[in-house]
Amino acid sequence: MIRLPQTTLNFNHRLKLSNDGGELSSDTGQFLFREFDEKIGFSQTIAKHLHLKDERSFCIHPNEQLLRQKIYQLIAGYHEDDAADQLTYDPVFTQVLGTPALASQPSLSRFFKRFDPQALDQLQAANQELLDRVHHARQSKTLIFDLDSTHADTYGNQEKSSYNAHYRTLGFHPLVAFDGLTGDFLKAQLRPGSVYTSNGVVEFMRPFIEHYNETFPEISTLVRGDSGFAVPGLYELCEKESVYYIIRLKSNPKLKALAEELHPTHEIRDVSVTESYVEDSIYQASSWSMPRRIIIHSIRPAGELFFSHAFFVTNLSESFSPQAIVTSYKKRGTMENFIKKAKDGFGFDQMKSHDFLVNEARMMLSLLAYNLTNWLRTLSFPVAVKGIQIQTIRTRLIKVASKLVKSGRSLHFKLSSSFVYTGFFWDVLTRVQQLKFN
Repeated sequence: MIRLPQTTLNFNHRLKLSNDGGELSSDTGQFLFREFDEKIGFSQTIAKHLHLKDERSFCIHPNEQLLRQKIYQLIAGYHEDDAADQLTYDPVFTQVLGTPALASQPSLSRFFKRFDPQALDQLQAANQELLDRVHHARQSKTLIFDLDSTHADTYGNQEKSSYNAHYRTLGFHPLVAFDGLTGDFLKAQLRPGSVYTSNGVVEFMRPFIEHYNETFPEISTLVRGDSGFAVPGLYELCEKESVYYIIRLKSNPKLKALAEELHPTHEIRDVSVTESYVEDSIYQASSWSMPRRIIIHSIRPAGELFFSHAFFVTNLSESFSPQAIVTSYKKRGTMENFIKKAKDGFGFDQMKSHDFLVNEARMMLSLLAYNLTNWLRTLSFPVAVKGIQIQTIRTRLIKVASKLVKSGRSLHFKLSSSFVYTGFFWDVLTRVQQLKFN
């Protein structure tokens, strides 16, 4: 621990500052996450699945402990590995991890070097088992697969980093899927920056969809995606697996002509009034093996002379009105918020290694940190605050000052008496301890 000399404050010379307070911590809320971790079997599940090729003949920090340390650092907001060098003897972190001292930055860096494609698959399998466990606890009847791609900027000579014309920058182009209802991070795949949005999407979704059809045959599933995912292979996969889908289509001359037939420009009634229409039709693109139902959303804003049209393809039956289908698709807008939370809150887009596999491993640990936080929030927070963001969670729950007092065989962590959110803290802890999982 770095110890600064005592400093006197200029505005009041009676006040002295130094960081030699002893066994104090500013992250006491990590105990609530560790309690929840134990309740749902989070760390145990990951340790069961993950088997790294470790050539060390002797080690102080096992791989499962290194993984847990990195995840808990991410949750607390310490995205950089070298934060561990200051947290080495933090009393909360050492008890959460069950170790006398945290691993150093070099140890964490070497840990990521031990990942290979098989280990990444193992992390995804662990995430899937945990998702299933939480899904059972929620007793959900519907699952919405929201597909999207995003960008992770790079600033060095990283492996497979390349220019993306859409984002106009160098980096990677990850493919991601979230549950549109709960915000759970279902799956992620790191890709080179230059690949097109839909590249590999069918292979990405197939094992996922097959798993849910086999494990949860009673639930209704829906896939939503923007026009970047408008590929026949994805429609055919969903149709084969009896999964509903709503995918936006790119506009083309045939679709525009179809929309203009329904609402010709010369039939505008009152240019000062906005007109909006949602209708359906049957359409077959040249690359499709059969005709499909499409939804046409036509809007002419007040003061404009021409309609703008949005097109969607779906396999939802006629019992779902065109308006209901468009409304459902618009709710996909929450996807951008989920991605933003993963990036800003858990460093999902921080790709700083030269090695592509290391960057994907870091991305997967950010996904797991995001999910542990999201599950705690949705299963244990009071209804009024279930929607709070990770920055607020850290302020109200994690960043709690405490002092360690040792008494016999017990360790007492004395929380600050002036902690503002003490009621919320104890309420969440009580709810976590009352959770029941099969």
